[in-house]
Amino acid sequence: MKKIFTGGFLMHKRSGCILLCLFWGMLIFSFLTSRIAVAEEVSGSDYADLVDLFREFRAFTEPELIDGVPDYSVKAMAKQWQGLKKFQDRLAALDPSAWPIAEQVDYHIVRAEMNGLEFYHRVLHPWSRDPCFYSTQPGMSDPWRLKGGFGLPRKLPMSKEDTEELKRKLHVVIGMFKQAKENLTEVAGDLSLLAIHFLEQESMPLQNLATYLSEHHPDLVPEVKRAQATVDDYRDWLKENKNTMTASAGIGVENYNWWLKNVHLFPYTWEECREIVDLEDNRVITFLKLEENRNRKLPPLVPVSSQEEYRESVDEALQHVMNFIRDEEIFAVQDYLRMEDYWEGRKRAFEEPWPEVHDYFDYFGHREPLPGETHESIGHEFEWQRLANDTRPIRGVRRLCFIEWIRDEGWAFALEELLMHAGYLDERPRRGREIVYQQAAFRSCRALADLRMHSQEITLTEAMRFCVECAPHGDLLDDSPHLWHEMRTTLCIPGWHMGMVMGKVQFMKLFRDRAKQLGDDFNLRQFLDEFLAAGFIPMSLIRWELTGYDDEIRDLLN
Repeated sequence: MKKIFTGGFLMHKRSGCILLCLFWGMLIFSFLTSRIAVAEEVSGSDYADLVDLFREFRAFTEPELIDGVPDYSVKAMAKQWQGLKKFQDRLAALDPSAWPIAEQVDYHIVRAEMNGLEFYHRVLHPWSRDPCFYSTQPGMSDPWRLKGGFGLPRKLPMSKEDTEELKRKLHVVIGMFKQAKENLTEVAGDLSLLAIHFLEQESMPLQNLATYLSEHHPDLVPEVKRAQATVDDYRDWLKENKNTMTASAGIGVENYNWWLKNVHLFPYTWEECREIVDLEDNRVITFLKLEENRNRKLPPLVPVSSQEEYRESVDEALQHVMNFIRDEEIFAVQDYLRMEDYWEGRKRAFEEPWPEVHDYFDYFGHREPLPGETHESIGHEFEWQRLANDTRPIRGVRRLCFIEWIRDEGWAFALEELLMHAGYLDERPRRGREIVYQQAAFRSCRALADLRMHSQEITLTEAMRFCVECAPHGDLLDDSPHLWHEMRTTLCIPGWHMGMVMGKVQFMKLFRDRAKQLGDDFNLRQFLDEFLAAGFIPMSLIRWELTGYDDEIRDLLN
């Protein structure tokens, strides 16, 4: 049986998800459960009142646990819904119109988070509709894994702290999956298919964990086996009942537009996104074919053939991009931005044996790792490091409802091509430019699949087939772990892959607006420093704050 590669670039993306799973799980638990308190009336309309309300709202969304397990029952969710309305009324009583723009921006961030919770209750309600919520949602997909681990504990015997943490997670797994069968009353068919697919893969890691712990922690083995039995029982229950799970996984265009406008403060509709993504795909394919023609007499890129070669190429790429950013004054690199932290997590993937079969993005990373590694390190890791050093009361915390995703993914994706145009591939093999456009073309395919699934034009199976046919080297995607992962992401979180492409488009619009506004005084480093300092917030708010242009936010309020 061939070994599927889970190292390299895909492993890094997965390890990034695992490293963030506690964070995402905390947000989802916090976001979807409540500790209801009596809401007091707002006594003023100062910014300080907004900060107090925000902190109270976040405390309100802290999980209410029953025997350590979050409660998603009908009664608990109804109670949360009632409490949310009180907070929305209190926010509406504030009048931020006379505040400085930066403070008005924070007001809209808080409004968006409350709207996000509303959307979860009115439309997504994953506790009753989405079996992935209990099994494969970030934060629940690998709940038995320890902090920072890639699967099994990296060192035995475990510390007392890690032992207790593992016990707690096993307890949550058992409680959540048992609760799921009671709460899931309106299951979307394609979401059940996704859940079953990933649950098929969850039993073996638990079995391996039981074996691994047997010598040093035999007392944990019965609980691990109990968790494994609970996972298997949940999977079997989904299989037995999947024919009755017929609701649509796509949320429909009207709901999609409300989600974009009111939660993500995104100034485009589904229809406009579809048109813009199509145009972007036209551009990317055209530029790719021009590059291929220009490079037709050059030899093909030679892929690495071992973990050691791959490790060396990634290490060199990371050093290269850091030197380029500093030498070309792309943006300021603060002392707290440490590529070493990214590399420490990244290099663990190279400890895996070199596999017989590699996943999709490895095809590109094995030939030219710079674009992909830039996306992950400069585009994502540095952003989380910036956020960890942001002391602002509202912007300096991680957003609920994935409100930062278009800003986050749009910036990371934009870096791949924009730094190429800035010159960071100039001294590297010319065919590396083809890699940039090939990866971008796949992002367009995913965005189109996202839009079409949520408009209910196509099913999950049809969307996966579309991506295989649409993407460069699409045969590598066929039934691949990567494609399954991406389809799960975009069905559970509407607009995820559309937002990557459209976030790049938004960033370039802001770039143009600021450049035209400043004329000859425009400075790339200054612009990017201002952009990055604005924080992990929607692009429309960053544009308002940087340029003073309020047209997008005014339209969003209508």
